[in-house]
Amino acid sequence: MPGNKMTHILLLMVGLVTFFASIAFSSPGSETQVSADEALQKLMEGNRHYVDNKLTYPAVSDAVKRKSLANSQKPYAIILTCSDSRVPPEIIFDKGLGDLFVIRVAGNIPDSIVIGSIEYAVEHLGSSLVMVLGHERCGAVTAAVESNGQGTGSDHIDAIVKAVEPGLQLAKKHCDACTGEPNCAEKRKNEFVECVSDASAKHVAAMLPGQSKILKDMVATQKIKIVAAKYDLDDGTVTLFK
Repeated sequence: MPGNKMTHILLLMVGLVTFFASIAFSSPGSETQVSADEALQKLMEGNRHYVDNKLTYPAVSDAVKRKSLANSQKPYAIILTCSDSRVPPEIIFDKGLGDLFVIRVAGNIPDSIVIGSIEYAVEHLGSSLVMVLGHERCGAVTAAVESNGQGTGSDHIDAIVKAVEPGLQLAKKHCDACTGEPNCAEKRKNEFVECVSDASAKHVAAMLPGQSKILKDMVATQKIKIVAAKYDLDDGTVTLFK
């Protein structure tokens, strides 16, 4: 009996060591840091899965994954995108629980709270990539174009329109679809809206370091990368801007 008892104790100890070791290795906090380039590659590969209708994210969002993330997280990419119901980052990038730190706001426009959220993710969660993701036929951008500098009747929507204004002004100067067309916003509205959407996403990505010392320092030391991209509502493709 004493020998059997000792055997049971040893087996129990081995089982406990194995159990806790498995927890340690599956914990997000123990994962190797994902570089910005690796994070971008993961996103674009996931988008190809989505476009090809070969989604894998449900398999990595099960109960086991949920429990492994209950006490910590280590998302490798931050996605700042629009609130539009047709642009859910986890789906269009084929990612599961814990992969992405998502910030969604009409027009993918940053305010102090949004910038603070990005700072938190890069400083405390280890995210190495920030993607500003615009999309086709954006309602916030369309509202800005249609307002033509006038109020919309809502102070809150006017605040969104005002935030899109820098992109609108850039589009007026650089939109290829409007070359030689002085009244492009009215005569070629659809094309102009897309130009504004593109210009706005690029502008936001470019100005983020200037709005945050934390982001500026981390970009300068190559700890993070900030990119701009656009989602195509028709075919599901995400295109990176250069």
